[in-house]
Amino acid sequence: MTAFSYRIDATDGRARTGAITTPRGEIRTPAFMPVGTAATVKAMMPESVRETGADILLGNTYHLMLRPTAERIDRLGGLHKFMNWDRPILTDSGGFQVMSLASLRKLTERGVTFKSHIDGSKHEITPERSMEIQKLLGSDIVMCFDECPALPADRDRIAASMELSMRWAKRSREAFGDRPGHALFGIQQGGLEEDLRQQSADALREIGFDGYAVGGLAVGEGQEAMFGCLDYAPEQLPQDKPRYLMGVGKPDDIVGAVARGIDMMDCVLPSRSGRTGQVFTRMGVLNIKNARHADDPRPLDENCGCPACRSYSRAYLHHVFRSQEMISSMLLTWHNLRYFQDIMAGMREAIAAGTFTQWQADFHAGRAQGDIDPL
Repeated sequence: MTAFSYRIDATDGRARTGAITTPRGEIRTPAFMPVGTAATVKAMMPESVRETGADILLGNTYHLMLRPTAERIDRLGGLHKFMNWDRPILTDSGGFQVMSLASLRKLTERGVTFKSHIDGSKHEITPERSMEIQKLLGSDIVMCFDECPALPADRDRIAASMELSMRWAKRSREAFGDRPGHALFGIQQGGLEEDLRQQSADALREIGFDGYAVGGLAVGEGQEAMFGCLDYAPEQLPQDKPRYLMGVGKPDDIVGAVARGIDMMDCVLPSRSGRTGQVFTRMGVLNIKNARHADDPRPLDENCGCPACRSYSRAYLHHVFRSQEMISSMLLTWHNLRYFQDIMAGMREAIAAGTFTQWQADFHAGRAQGDIDPL
């Protein structure tokens, strides 16, 4: 069996490009992971997601444990077979979703008990249970179970949460065990406090993981504060392991994160925006429902090779969105995912060529001068 490994092929400043090797295939980095919350990237076929350039998907432990249940997925052959995706899958631990249920949860040293948002049934996730669920799903990359406080929060709350997460990280490592070909990532916490981030990184290093995530960001702190944290947080983590920024983000966020040493990201934004008519292009953000597109024969982006841009006009896409036709979500989501993957491919190429600084400047200049709709 192919071992899980990570290599760096080139660096440009703090930006790096390389690859993560798994038994199910190679993940080119920096990588953007489309989110398949309930074993599907909404409005997309798996083959279509792959065509956009995605090497890996993200699945959601919380949602899958509730419906259809991890046990059922396991009986049916695992998540890859269940959703017809034969490439790598990363699953989150469920911690972030449980955090969002603050009014329905109870937090203890053991774990978290909560009520299902679907039917109100009571459930518990512990580090051990999170590892069990992700094993049943057959995840290639497993995330340790953590507690993620929303920002802003006071220092004492952030410190207590980080310390609890580090104790849970150790329990996650022990429960994960030895699983050749599968990887376990630790999650750094500590809010916007540099010394707490360092303490968290030190604890994770001592436990030992196959990769490391910067957690606890993109939870309300804003881009400036997030970038301020990323100016130091990735450097506190091992340099020879992949570094994953969870839940990010907008194109500007992604480019800024890669410039600061991040290798992997995920976000629901491209698919969610596609369903609501928000379109990301090299020239800026379009709102396809705006009336100015009703008679426009141009494609969304003349330089894009996705089906929406190759075969359909803005006028048609405006019409099917206004008419609430399913093809609207399909085409706009496909375009957005392709745009995000094109960003990643452009960054990988620029880092390898040593021209990342110029690529960044061109990226921002194109968007600043572009065709932008009010949202």
